[in-house]
Amino acid sequence: MAEPKDFFALLKPRVMQLVVLTAVCGMALAPGSINPFLAIISIVAIAVGAGASGALNMWYDADIDQNMERTRTRPIPSGRVEPDAALGFGILLSILSVMTLGLVSNWFAAGFLAFTIFFYVVVYSMGLKRSTPQNIVIGGAAGAFPPMIGWAAVTGSVSIESFVLFAIIFLWTPPHFWALALFKMKEYGKVGVPMLPNVAGEASTRRQIFAYSLVLVPVAILPFVMGFAGPVYGAVSIVLGALFLKHAYGVLKMADGDERMIPAKKLFGFSILYLFGLFVTLLAETTVTGLIGAVA
Repeated sequence: MAEPKDFFALLKPRVMQLVVLTAVCGMALAPGSINPFLAIISIVAIAVGAGASGALNMWYDADIDQNMERTRTRPIPSGRVEPDAALGFGILLSILSVMTLGLVSNWFAAGFLAFTIFFYVVVYSMGLKRSTPQNIVIGGAAGAFPPMIGWAAVTGSVSIESFVLFAIIFLWTPPHFWALALFKMKEYGKVGVPMLPNVAGEASTRRQIFAYSLVLVPVAILPFVMGFAGPVYGAVSIVLGALFLKHAYGVLKMADGDERMIPAKKLFGFSILYLFGLFVTLLAETTVTGLIGAVA
């Protein structure tokens, strides 16, 4: 019988951490103010919406998950949660999260959240993932929307600043997931998911990882250049960006047929640290600056 922890696992809690962090950043940077209590409820609603997407994704991808080593222990393929229960759980949370965000914040933000859930589940999971090697490029937009939703929760709209936050996550997604796909391509090939290394080959994937990295790093510095992030973020983004490029270059120079894939594994691990480092710094500096301004 399924336990509460099994349904919690359906929400992809690690992904939810990133969603919460980036959505809070969007809120913190947005002009204007929001009642702290309503802000907390809004963030919870956004997180639950992301979790609902994860549950629906696991429901649809159960056939893939049961044949991949890294996913076979998930609640559905392991038999701990029935597919119909996961489907109902995901639909219920989707409705609750959108309605809650609309009631406590505004309906523009709620509509944006609803669109994000639809995009991740229908456009990416049901449409792109099994049909094109560009699945991660296009589908990555769903994971990049949370800072824009957080911004919209405060302002009722979006702006160029929120789009820059979106662009950072959007450009980060291909190098991050293609690095994973390089050392997991046999598993993806076994289940018929057309990840880039399986379709275009390792060499092309390595080149595209480096190309996206070259674009990502300067875009990640834009919050400082545009003036909505401070010098601490500017310095951190430059240092982390240089390290990201170092790892991406290591992947580019990997030998064909390298079975150990050490550079790809290092890039995958560092890419997580990179994105969290950027947004933690952005949030911390914005918070400290706001507190200093309030005291002054």
